[in-house]
Formats: sequence, structure tokens, C-alpha cells
Amino acid sequence: MLITQLKLNPHQWVELYADYFYAYTITRIGDSERARDLVQDTFMAALERTDKFEGRCSERTWLTAILKNKIIDVYRKRSIQSTTKCVEVFDDDTQFFDPELNNWKKEHWPEPFGIEQGDPLQNKDLKIILQTCMQKLPPLWLAVFSMKHVDDESTTTICSELKISDSNFWVIIHRAKVNLRACLQKTGFN
Repeated sequence: MLITQLKLNPHQWVELYADYFYAYTITRIGDSERARDLVQDTFMAALERTDKFEGRCSERTWLTAILKNKIIDVYRKRSIQSTTKCVEVFDDDTQFFDPELNNWKKEHWPEPFGIEQGDPLQNKDLKIILQTCMQKLPPLWLAVFSMKHVDDESTTTICSELKISDSNFWVIIHRAKVNLRACLQKTGFN
């Protein structure tokens, strides 16, 4: 079976991919200036490694893989530097959960946002509020949450890339969800 190798066209990268890569990056790191830098860094790194492109995937897929690695590097750096960031953290499970019910306490059940009709993921206001709440998470929590629920990475990959244990992953993802929920409830649409 003959595999047709695809060719790179670096002269078209900015025109074809810059907007997509910027949108991809900004949703993951929330910093427009850093997002632009990462897109540029991706193009530069790809130019330096054109000999590594084997043509087994599309040009865009290859560039996206490079960009993903750069985003993971940002996550790692942020998690190392995060020790001084002050955040409102809700890590006491008993505050929200009733162990006997194995569910939310009645007074903490999620309240309707007022966007239940239609697709909430298409709601621009919800996207803005969710992005704002995500940026309030400690950097490691944001990295874990983004990799799991935005990039749909496996737990094994996340633990390996961020150098955390499996049990640490589950604690972080749980606390991130509790904090996001609290922030969304607090901010809400009411």
C-alpha cells in the first residue's frame, strides 16, 4: 500500500491557520497576547522542523500537535509558578455534598441559569462567564480541567504531561468542578 506524502506550504500558514490556532489557544489559556505568541512560536518551530514532517497527516494536524505541546508547556510553567496566586477555593466536600445522599445538599442543588432552552454551549454569555470562572482557577487546576474537558485528553496523558499522580488528578478535577460550579452559580444569569 502506497502512502501519499503531503507537502508543507509554509507560505500559506498564516492565512490558512492563524485565526483557527488563535481561537484554539485563547480558549485554553485565556491570555490574548500569550495566545498570539504561541501561534507565532508554533509557526517558527514548524519551520525549523519541516524535515520532521512525514506527510502521514495533514499540515494542519501536524501544526496543531506542535501548538498543543506549546500549550502544555505553558500549563506546566503556570503550575510551577502558581504557589503565590490567591484564589477563593471551595475544597471542603461537606460544604456542598451530602455523603448519605451521595449527591448535592438540597440547598446547593444547581439553580436554573435561564438558558435551558436551546444549546447552552452556543450561548455567548455563558461562554464568557465560563471563561472568566476558568481563569480564576489555580493554574494547575485550569490545566487539568482544560486538558480533560476542552481537549478531551485521557487521564493517563494528563498525568504524564503535567507530572501528577492519578489520585492527584481526581482530586484536582473534582475541586476544579466544584469551584467552577460555585463561580457559575455566583455569577449566573439572574
